[in-house]
Order: sequence, then structure tokens, then C-alpha cells
Amino acid sequence: MKKLLFLFILTTSISFSQTKVKDTVTRKATIGYDKKGNQVSLKPETPPLNQVAGAPPASYSYFWEFGDGSYSKAKEPKKVYKKKGEYKVNLVVTNNYDNGKPPTTRPKTVAVTEITDDKFDEIASIETEGGFKVLHNREPVPDDEITVILSYENLLDYVASGKLYLFYNDKEFKNKNFDLVETRTHFGEKEIQENGIVMVDDKNNSYQNIASETNYLPLRFSKEDEDDQNLDLTLAESKSLFTDSKVLEFDNMDAKETRNVFFTFKTTPEMLKDTSAVVKMRGVYVPDRNYKNHKKKTLEMEIVTSHDPNKMSSNATLINYRLVRFKTTNFKTRFQNDGEGPARTIRLETDIPEMFDKKTLQIVDCYPKCPICPKGENVTYSCIDTIIKKNQIHFTFKNIYLPGSNQKNVTEKDSTKGFVKYSLKFGKDFHKIKTKSKTSIFFDKNEPVITNYATTRFKPGISIGIKSGYNYFTKLNNIITDQNNENPTKQKSNGYFIGLTISPYKSYRFYWQSEIYYSTFNLSGASQVSSFSQILFNPAIPSNNGTGPYDFGNTQTTSKSKITRNSIDLVPISLRYNINNYIGLGVGPQVSLVLNETTESQNTKKYYGVNAATPPPGQELPQLEENNSSKATTDNFQKIQTSVFADVTFGFARIGPSLGARYYMNFEKNFNYWQFYAIWKF
Repeated sequence: MKKLLFLFILTTSISFSQTKVKDTVTRKATIGYDKKGNQVSLKPETPPLNQVAGAPPASYSYFWEFGDGSYSKAKEPKKVYKKKGEYKVNLVVTNNYDNGKPPTTRPKTVAVTEITDDKFDEIASIETEGGFKVLHNREPVPDDEITVILSYENLLDYVASGKLYLFYNDKEFKNKNFDLVETRTHFGEKEIQENGIVMVDDKNNSYQNIASETNYLPLRFSKEDEDDQNLDLTLAESKSLFTDSKVLEFDNMDAKETRNVFFTFKTTPEMLKDTSAVVKMRGVYVPDRNYKNHKKKTLEMEIVTSHDPNKMSSNATLINYRLVRFKTTNFKTRFQNDGEGPARTIRLETDIPEMFDKKTLQIVDCYPKCPICPKGENVTYSCIDTIIKKNQIHFTFKNIYLPGSNQKNVTEKDSTKGFVKYSLKFGKDFHKIKTKSKTSIFFDKNEPVITNYATTRFKPGISIGIKSGYNYFTKLNNIITDQNNENPTKQKSNGYFIGLTISPYKSYRFYWQSEIYYSTFNLSGASQVSSFSQILFNPAIPSNNGTGPYDFGNTQTTSKSKITRNSIDLVPISLRYNINNYIGLGVGPQVSLVLNETTESQNTKKYYGVNAATPPPGQELPQLEENNSSKATTDNFQKIQTSVFADVTFGFARIGPSLGARYYMNFEKNFNYWQFYAIWKF
């Protein structure tokens, strides 16, 4: 008897223990709130997050429905209700970079018994969206729930009654992706069974009939953001693409009013688990059901999983380009056999960006632990083989045993995981560009599992350049004459500068550059000669050569000037492009701040005597010549010049010495000029 009792207790204990191990505690989130009149402050209470190793910090995102047709994605929203009543508040919490399913929540009813705040929260207008929008709260995960919202606004200038259509479950997939769980309406929308929708079978016969009658090609899409008047075609086309639909009618919608309808979908366990796939839903909005004008929007969603054990990572996510040649980059690809049986061969086909030297490959570590396979031999023991291709490296685990996570009697999930860790060095010559690579993982002969992208990015770095050169002013270096096209004189100008540039270090194609210079400019030799002016001499002027006295004569004035200008030239930012390692182009603006400008003027007035012996212009009278000069200097920064330029460089475009030519179009008259320079970037 005692033995039987002991056996019973032992059996019960084992059964209880096994049941307890199999039991999974569902994480729950609860809704908390604080109410003051018709103002309600909502606050979620969520369970702890389970961080996915190597992923960004785990976090929650939120989607609130307030029970009156409005919603919010804030963590702790505040809602001001317009009317008294009881409102059913829903919360959907999404766990990001967290192991496990999203927490479940129960709706909570909030009773509003008094109105204390008249600043009601109206549903935001979507006029900029064309008055119709289809959105969702999160990407679909197999065997989980998502919320889809049809948001519509009456953009007509009168009260209208119309229809809403929602089409779901793409026909291109073998299985249904969604089951409609619940439809929540708040403005009297009611579901109808509409016979007017053209029903089509898989052969699209009915749709083709409509298309032929209206001269439209089968399955042709109209533009999403434009009004469409062929409602029959849109509905037929939609039914040809989707297996399921929901139709709602609404009444008495005021002009400029916005409403929302909420749908909860349960994603089926059979949902396609390929994260490269896109599933769609389509909404159609008929603002006034007396007419066939309508809008349609297609919602595209990427299928995701809550976390992915098949990942690729690298320690080269952000590195210094100057020091990159001294760096060895480590990569790690992790994988997990999710099959129902063990994997004997696992092949990792890993993309290798061109910047890495594949000959420097070193396998640092791996699991399952095994040696490197000998070259050219067929072995029967476990080993890892490497094959170097043009743009890839293939790692192949041979003759191994890696259990599947869905394999019978496999309880230790870590035993179904493996990895390979390897290092590469950079090549001799590569460009400073962002790269990304992924790995295709093949378990035996199954379809590959594609990992995330591992990126390599470089810090911008700083490159300082020293620049010096000569400015040649084409319209100032010329010959000028007086008003009578006489007395030609040569006008000369010159300018020199020296300064610094700053830009990202060794940029590949497009990059920005800033510049600052000290420059000097000189303009001299310009003469202006006035025309002859007659005057009377009283008393008469005697002559020096015996030609007699002069009772009248002529005068002529000659003016010469010299301008010296010192300035600071700023190129706040310019856009540059390196065609290759040796040729670069650039465009940008320049602002010149004149430090000082000195103008020196010299005027000479000459007299000429005229009589019968010396006809006009007459005999020069040096004793009467008049000379005077002046000098004027502006204060600092009293003058600003602006210009735009385009240039080209030849030499070492990215780093080192090069020569360049730049043409400036100046907003000051006759001040366009060429700049010839040498630059050395460090």
C-alpha cells in the first residue's frame, strides 16, 4: 500500500512538473488612466523587455484607439472627449527588438460624465492625402494581429453619403494571409452585401468582359492619387487581385469632416514567411454614392518576424578612413536550423564588397567546431571549406549534425544554432563609399535564408587644403579711349590670393567644400581724357615761340586713377564632384568682404592758345598747366561683392596636389574673372 501511494505521488509530481514546463506565461500590458472631467490622460503598464542580442535597444511602440473614432501613437496620450458617454479604449503594444510575442491587452471602458474642457480633439484633416488614407499600426508577423485604418474625409462642399471598400488577401499567394477579426465603426457606418461588385473567378472572365466593354486593358492600374470615374472597372480589377473584401456605407458626412474605421486582422499561421515578400491591401473610397467618382489607395506591407537568429554583423560599421589600412575587420554570421530534422551540410554564401582583399581571409572561430577542409580532398569527417569567388566567399560546413529547432525531442534551442567568424583586411586601393553585404544560408538542399545587411561606413573625416593663385579680370585688362574714340590708353589689373579649404577626407563622388582666402586686387593705368573746351584769355597770353599773343584758346583735362582692394573671400559651401582620381568639378557661391579699398586719382589740366598762326586745338601753354591729386580709403567691411563660379581641377582630385581653373560670374559690372590656382589637400 505504501509503495502504491509513493508511486502515485511520484507520478503526480512528474506530470505536474512537465505541465509546468510546457506552460507559457503570456505577457500582458494594462491600460491606466487619470480622468478630469472630459480630459483623460492614458498611461500603459508594460512588462519588461527581452533584449535581442546584437540588436538596437529594445523598445515598445503604441497604438491607441480612444473609442470615438480617433487614435494616437503616443506613449502616454491625453484625450479630450467631445461628448458625455462611455468610451471603449483599445491599446496595441508592439515589441521592437524583443524576444517573444507582443504583450496582449484588454480594452478598458472610460466613462465621461461631465464636460469641463471645450477644446475638443477633432480628427486631423487628411486633405493633403487627397482625403483618403489606408494605414496600419505595424508590419504583419505570422500568427499575430495587426490593425488597419481607413481614414476618409469629405472634400465635397456639401453633406454626402458614400461607400468604403477594403480588399485583402492577395491572390498571388497560395494561402490566405489574413482573417478579419473585428470591424470597429464610430460614425454609423454599416456593412452591406453589395451585388454590384463584379465577382470574378480565378480566370478573371467577368473582369475581362468589363475591360473589353470599356476599352481598358486587363489588370491595368489607374493613378492612385487622382480621382477615378470608372468605379466598375476599379472594383472588378480589385476583385481580380484579392480574394476577400469588406463594404461599408456611411451617411450624412459633413463637408471637411474626417472619419476613421478600424479593422483588426489576425495573420494566419500559413502566412508567407519570406521577409522579402510584400503583401497588399486596397481601399476604395466613394465620397458620394450617387456618383462613380472615387479614390483608391494600396497599402503595401513587408512580412517580418519578431526577431531573426540569422544575422550578419561586422565591427566596420563606422571607421576612420585615414587609418583603415591598419585595421582588420571582423565579420560574424549566425544561423539557426529551424527545420524538423538535422542539417548535414550548411553553406553560407556571403557577399564581399570590393574594398576587401579576399586573399587575407582568416577564419577566427566557428560552430559546429571543426577544422578547415584540406584542399582537393574528399573527406568523411567534419570540416569547414572555403571557396573564394569574384564577389563572394562560400563557407561550407560538411559532414556535420546540427539539430533543427522543430525536431522531435530537441529542447535546447542553442544546440540548433551555429556561426562562423572571420576577418578580412582592406585592399590597396578602394573608394570611400558605404557598402553593404548579406549572406544566403542554405540548410542542406532547402531554399536559402537571407540575412540582414551588414554595412561598412566611414567617418567623414576632415581634409585641409592650401590654395593659392592668380585672378585674371578679362574685361578690365583692355585699351580704353576718350569720348571721341581718341587717346587710347592701356588699363591693367591683377589679383593674387592665398587661403584654406576644408572638406571631407577623400570623398568618392559628390562632396561639400568650404573655402576662405585673403586676396588683393589692383587696377591701374586707366585714363579718361575730356574733349577740348574753348576759353577766352583776358589779358592775352604771350607766346614763347614768337607766334604772337593768344586772345582765346582750349583746355583739356586728363584723369588717371589707381584702385587697390584687399578682401576676405568666403565660399560658405560648394558642391564638388570627382569624376575619377584625377579630374574634379565644382560649383558654388562666393561672398567677398572688402577689408579696405583705396582710390588714388590724379587730374592734369592743359591749356592751348589759338590764333591765325596756330589753328585749333592750338599751341600748348605749359606755363598754365594745373595738376592735383586725391586719395580716398573706405572703412573695413563697407563693401560686399557676391558671385557664383564653376571650376575644374586636374591632378590628384581626392588628396594631394592639383591645378585648377575657375570662372567667376560677379554681380558687379565688368568684374567677371578667371582664377588659376594650385591646391594641395592633406
